[in-house]
Amino acid sequence: MKRRSLLASLPAALSPAWSVLAPAAQAQEAYPNRPLVWICPYGAGGSADSRSRQVAKAMAALMGQAIVVDNKAGAGGNIGTDLIARAKPDGYTLGMGNFAPLAVNHALFKKLNFDPINDITPIALIERGPLVLMVRSDSPFKTLQDIVQAAKAAPGKLSYASGGIGGTHHLSAALLEHMAGIDMIHVPYKSGSAAASDLMGGQVQLMFEQMYSAMPGLNTGRMRAIAITSKTRSQLLPQVPCMSEQGYAGFEVLNWQGLIGPKGMPADVVRRLNAWCLQALQTPEVREKILSQGNEPGGGSPEQFAAFIKTEAQRWGKVVRDAKIELD
Repeated sequence: MKRRSLLASLPAALSPAWSVLAPAAQAQEAYPNRPLVWICPYGAGGSADSRSRQVAKAMAALMGQAIVVDNKAGAGGNIGTDLIARAKPDGYTLGMGNFAPLAVNHALFKKLNFDPINDITPIALIERGPLVLMVRSDSPFKTLQDIVQAAKAAPGKLSYASGGIGGTHHLSAALLEHMAGIDMIHVPYKSGSAAASDLMGGQVQLMFEQMYSAMPGLNTGRMRAIAITSKTRSQLLPQVPCMSEQGYAGFEVLNWQGLIGPKGMPADVVRRLNAWCLQALQTPEVREKILSQGNEPGGGSPEQFAAFIKTEAQRWGKVVRDAKIELD
């Protein structure tokens, strides 16, 4: 009887403690219950930085938690991507996964500290879009053939800018060198905006630029568009021919980026982040930013994004090897 009485009294005796611990346990399980960090592997002012901030702002409003964007530029996006891969997989450190570190650098760099396929968790594709080959308006180059002829006449003399080693700026020009059999000088910068600034200043002769950054200079007449890297012409620049229209069939380069995290993230957290990201892409502000820059909004499931990254890595790894593209 004493034993039964003691056991019966335990719930009542422990209930105050459980009433305190239960909400605490629930708070720990709730996600997100504190601010998140979004690592951008490129410098301020470039396309990765601006899109990171736009999408992070929209997602933060949906999630009810702040998202702090932290720029970690360097090594063609490898430094920031490595930090994402090494983060604690609890859903509080995310980042922008970009074309170069996820699809190109495994073939371009002799050693990477992360595996772009096995060390990250793909969450959602954010966007993809073509680049524009452009020169200053006072440049003697009017067509792609003008550039190729000048490069063949003076090998190693023409210079082109890029927003970093292994990025779409760089790879587009390197692919042109390979397909046209020419040799130009690569001048890499820490961001696409810095590269475009020096192109406008005349320090370099040409550049494959993201459309959002190219449009202001093209609209004001300070820059001239020579070609676009997509298979079809852009509605924003219908008068500008594709690379394939000018004698380089199969030439296509699309810059893309998406939300990623470290490997081992809980599946339910990944699903929730994917849903918030897709909702953010459909907000009028973000959608208009993407479309007005000539890009296509992303979407799809985490599994679809993972398959896309794998396909891109295989494709561009082969391009880098076949074209013998090397670090300068």
